[in-house]
Amino acid sequence: MERGLSTEQVQAQAERPRPVRGGRPPRRRYSGRFAAFITPKEPIPRIGALILTLIGFSIPFALWALLTYGGALSAFFLPTPGTVVGTLWTMITQDSFLTDVWASVYRILQGFVISAIIGVPLGILMGSFESFRALFEQPISFARYLPASAFIPLLIVWFGLDESGKVAVIIIGSFFQLTLLVADISAGVPKELLNIAYTLGASRWQVFTRVLIPACLPGVVDTLRIIIGWAWTYIIVAELVSAQSGIGHVILQAERFSQTDQIVAGILAIGILGLITDTSFRIFHRLLFPYVERVQR
Repeated sequence: MERGLSTEQVQAQAERPRPVRGGRPPRRRYSGRFAAFITPKEPIPRIGALILTLIGFSIPFALWALLTYGGALSAFFLPTPGTVVGTLWTMITQDSFLTDVWASVYRILQGFVISAIIGVPLGILMGSFESFRALFEQPISFARYLPASAFIPLLIVWFGLDESGKVAVIIIGSFFQLTLLVADISAGVPKELLNIAYTLGASRWQVFTRVLIPACLPGVVDTLRIIIGWAWTYIIVAELVSAQSGIGHVILQAERFSQTDQIVAGILAIGILGLITDTSFRIFHRLLFPYVERVQR
């Protein structure tokens, strides 16, 4: 027994839990304003994210300018950035390019909305009920490996050059992927949430509508953002084959006359539209689900 301590005090000290070395939080080797940039899953300042985004865009454009203005590549194979920007401006202001843009956007919206209206509820049911999963998962998994572009000749036979064939390409390319991704989101909802609701007296229908579906919605919106990006690639394939309007049609016409500046301008237009769509979904997600913590601010 230590001097000056009673038997009870010594026993209390012996039973006191000692800190475990492995349980201590790791010491931060880096500190200061730049620590967040090298810390996993740590948000960074908005100004820092903006600067990094601008750098990310600047690198490929700088390489493009270096190869073209430096003469490493002929303008026939790859025009300069200035030429492409000028061509795109001319296509917008003097040609009917905006009409072609709207034709592509409208086709994508049609196919995407139809896929979402059917695929999201079906995916939630597949992830929530084993009966729906057993009934639909394997057929949909089989169908998602069938390339949408392979259906184009068949769709031309079925629908001709009508708009329905192009919308069908979007549905084939989006629906099966969307359904399976939403099913995984629904299946990933912790069962503890459902058990807590049952304990509080909720019925099966209330658990499904008031617990499971709201828990799925943030992931569903993120999945829709990814799927609409895939939709752009499928509509361009459809328009390259059988369209009389649209961005894909413009690219095909430019290819026939070896107008590489218009080809690159069309590709850049698709990228710009895709970036606008992606940003819109991110803002929509942030407004609807401000309580969901995200690494990217």
